[in-house]
Amino acid sequence: MSEKKQKTIGVLTSGGDAPGMNAAIRAVVRTAIAKDMRVLGIRHGYHGLLNGDMFEMNLRSVCDILQRGGTMLFTARCPEFREDAGVEKAKQVCLNVGLDGLVVIGGDGSFRGARDLSLKGIPCIGIPGTIDNDVASSDYTIGFDTAINTVVQMVDRIRDTSQSHDRCSVVEVMGRHAGYIALHAGIACGAVAVVVPEIPFDIQKDLIEKMQRTLKTGKHHFIVIVAEGVNRTDEICQAVMDCTGIATRATVLGHVQRGGSPTARERVVASQMGHYAVELLEKGIGNRVVVYKKDEIVDYDILEALNMQKTIDPNLYQIANDISL
Repeated sequence: MSEKKQKTIGVLTSGGDAPGMNAAIRAVVRTAIAKDMRVLGIRHGYHGLLNGDMFEMNLRSVCDILQRGGTMLFTARCPEFREDAGVEKAKQVCLNVGLDGLVVIGGDGSFRGARDLSLKGIPCIGIPGTIDNDVASSDYTIGFDTAINTVVQMVDRIRDTSQSHDRCSVVEVMGRHAGYIALHAGIACGAVAVVVPEIPFDIQKDLIEKMQRTLKTGKHHFIVIVAEGVNRTDEICQAVMDCTGIATRATVLGHVQRGGSPTARERVVASQMGHYAVELLEKGIGNRVVVYKKDEIVDYDILEALNMQKTIDPNLYQIANDISL
């Protein structure tokens, strides 16, 4: 009787880095080893997969990474993987090294690559990792909570100087074409207005007139949070100064939002998702995305997940407007 073949799986991170990715990697590695599976860590995402940049991971490979931001496996964009020839090459690499499955931690773009590779016969499981929280199939993505907390810390510091000088600070946050960071941080920071790409915004009606009403109540310093996808930060600054006479400064927080030690929530959810992903691969299941939906960890077919729609909660946006007076 022949011995049962030991399964070998790979894990990679793709797209933008996000706090909590290391927690997911750790969970994948340790869950797999607990199930007597080999794990190959693939450096620099799909680029590393195409070039065979991988190494065998063990229990000690993931020591002391739970609390670290970024990704120990590094990440990179890979235009070559968008072409069928690139996916075919990746399939051959997987076959050559004996990969029975792959865990891909990233966003929707990364999941499209995982879907293409799954269709080639290599089972892939996606885990949503992006600070933008813009993966439609998941209510929550790894990195989002930490990014919000980072924004809140930075804006609290900005508010101190705005208050001291009776200024308006217009703070631009990340999120590409999604306003989740802006909306959640805006509520948490008490912003007078939140500007997101999903909802039309009239500077005169939704900001200037609101500020003028608020000035009459005795408030003389303001915070405005703007999602980068709106691309109106400078316009808003100029309008505030022209219409109110209040000294206004713009602050672009940039990549500080990507870094930092992941929050407790981040570490727990990432660990749950990593564990779940390995359980799927153990059963030989691929072409799935592990997501956080209605406070549960579940999975969807990748194509189904990519076709889902997600948008800003209008009730949450209304709350932001109603309480920021």
